[in-house]
Amino acid sequence: MVLVYAGARVLTTIALALTATQLTPQSRAGANPDFFSYSALWDGYWYWYIAAVGYPTELPLDAAGYVAENQWAFMPVYPYFVSILAALTGAWWPVAAFLVSLLFGFAAALMVFKLFRLRLDEDQAFFGVVLFSVSPLSFIFQMAYAEAMHTFLLALALYLLLRRKWGWLFPVTAVMALTRPSGLAFAFALSLYWIVRLVQREKEPFPVRERWISGGLAVFSGILGLAWPIAAWIATGSLSAYTDTELAWRAPLIGHQHLVPFAPWFQAFGLYFGTPLGWIVVGLIVAAFAIVLFLPAVRRLGVEMRVWLAAYASYLFAVFFPQSSTFRLLIPMFPLAGALAQPKSTAYRIGAVLVSLVLQFAWLWATWGPVSSWWSVP
Repeated sequence: MVLVYAGARVLTTIALALTATQLTPQSRAGANPDFFSYSALWDGYWYWYIAAVGYPTELPLDAAGYVAENQWAFMPVYPYFVSILAALTGAWWPVAAFLVSLLFGFAAALMVFKLFRLRLDEDQAFFGVVLFSVSPLSFIFQMAYAEAMHTFLLALALYLLLRRKWGWLFPVTAVMALTRPSGLAFAFALSLYWIVRLVQREKEPFPVRERWISGGLAVFSGILGLAWPIAAWIATGSLSAYTDTELAWRAPLIGHQHLVPFAPWFQAFGLYFGTPLGWIVVGLIVAAFAIVLFLPAVRRLGVEMRVWLAAYASYLFAVFFPQSSTFRLLIPMFPLAGALAQPKSTAYRIGAVLVSLVLQFAWLWATWGPVSSWWSVP
């Protein structure tokens, strides 16, 4: 396990180093950046900025008077955790961020194995971790992003849910919800879990105590999902501070609009493909994902991972505007690696690894490479 994850990260580091040599003065990082500041590009700069100055109490405005991009779009756990490590070790913040992400990525791989092992045999669980480690999105686990920390916490939360360790789930859920936006999605997953367990109580008992605890956990996660928008409201005096901040990132594409649930995907695909073709594409994506949830390999993962996949996909569909960074937002759907890991054909497994590596390096080139364009945001 250690060698697999370490080998994957060595390959990614080599690819990063080679990509950095191709950067031009017009690239996001400029020409010939040092490795650690290079790994703190894009959102990493925002986390670094939060560590340095915190969050604004007055929302910045653009020339037209609308809320501009600012720190409230980013949760506080990761940047402040990195800052604590940097203070204790004396390390430069980007170096500390690199180490935190790298170590949490490794911890996530170990946790994913333990999670998969509850539903799959050892060989399948191990190959699931191989796919997780080399996936097209995995290079983000060694960048100054919160994804590695959040993925570890999510894998731990799902593991605790499968083991029904309710007491531990409360603090894990709280930290997870303030690392990446996930509290509302996890609350929805727990609600679906509660309904499924209630409906199937004749096949598997669902004691009254578990009903109250799991229901209370769903409410608790929902409250934590609203905690950051409420914190932004209290700090700035603007009820819509958080949503206005999030909407600032999509304004260059569709203008300044209010958040209408489930509209962003139709707006985005209408922009990319025109209407009605874009809307048809959205319908096909939704239908295809619904079918995936009922495939035998996915059903084998169990109700806990399936309700998470359904809930998180619903959350993304409701609030996020699809663009290149949407690929990164798919990382919490890592349980699908457990479904992809089940075939035992050697040719299939070699092919899956090679395809994953090629796609990873292609995404790395498109996002951290010499291209600087709105669609190149990781």
